[in-house]
Amino acid sequence: MANQGGAGGAVVAQIPTGFGHELRACLRCRLVKTFDQFQASGCENCPFFQMEDDHKRVGECTTTNFTGIISVMDPTRTWAGRWIRIGKFAPGCYTLAVSEALPEDLQNICEDEHVPYIPPK
Repeated sequence: MANQGGAGGAVVAQIPTGFGHELRACLRCRLVKTFDQFQASGCENCPFFQMEDDHKRVGECTTTNFTGIISVMDPTRTWAGRWIRIGKFAPGCYTLAVSEALPEDLQNICEDEHVPYIPPK
């Protein structure tokens, strides 16, 4: 479950409980958590993917194929948050880049939810 805290009771993403091969990054927002964390509480930035308790959906929405990790406490005020385009996301750990695109059916969900999706270069 996401923590409530900070200015205005903003949502704060879970930090990874382990580091290594179990880490995964959300293909839309690049939030980094363990597989088990995504399955237990989903993605704080992308709740419309409904990853909670759905092993298959976690696998579709996340990847182990990413580069670097940055921890951001206030994405709206840090140049790093703006640089990797997470200024409107929850504070947490993010990857600098993912190497895979979100599957087309999940891109359609983003479009239906009116949330931006920027595919990797």
